[in-house]
Amino acid sequence: MQGLGATMIFTATSDGRLDIAGRQTDCVLGRSGVRPAADKREGDGASPLGLWPLRRVLYRPDREPRPATRLPVAAVSPEDGWCDAPGDPAYNQPVRLPYSASAEQLWREDRVYDLIIILGHNDDPPVSPMGSAIFLHLIQPDGAPTAGCVAVSREDMLDLLARARPGDALAILQADPREIQFR
Repeated sequence: MQGLGATMIFTATSDGRLDIAGRQTDCVLGRSGVRPAADKREGDGASPLGLWPLRRVLYRPDREPRPATRLPVAAVSPEDGWCDAPGDPAYNQPVRLPYSASAEQLWREDRVYDLIIILGHNDDPPVSPMGSAIFLHLIQPDGAPTAGCVAVSREDMLDLLARARPGDALAILQADPREIQFR
């Protein structure tokens, strides 16, 4: 984490480390590793390198209480989705399901979307096909890579949420090869 005035920058690195206010923990990134944001494409499985604002938090109210955070928070419902169809007018935006184009369902059977932080990647405005639905969300029980997001444990997510404020961001960075620890 680095401070820029009152802004907090949480840092995820390509070697699977996340810095939460100076505390190092594990995270999981995209199955294809990391890629410069200018080279990110829909469906490539890569997490985009860059600095992404923490836009808002979504949570599944039947599984999680409203999280303690200063970020904007909203509950999801079974009808909530996120358009991932390049060329669609709602590309990389929330939609109501069923939707006429391809859209990711936010109300999932697995628990990875029980808590989500929407990251400000390719959203101001969305540009097709530069990537959609880049979130900070919960990790799969087996620790499997994501489709391009950053995933953390529930405990680490709650810690990050408790510290986060509007204006804070997540930096996704290439790890310095000299700092990589072989596990």
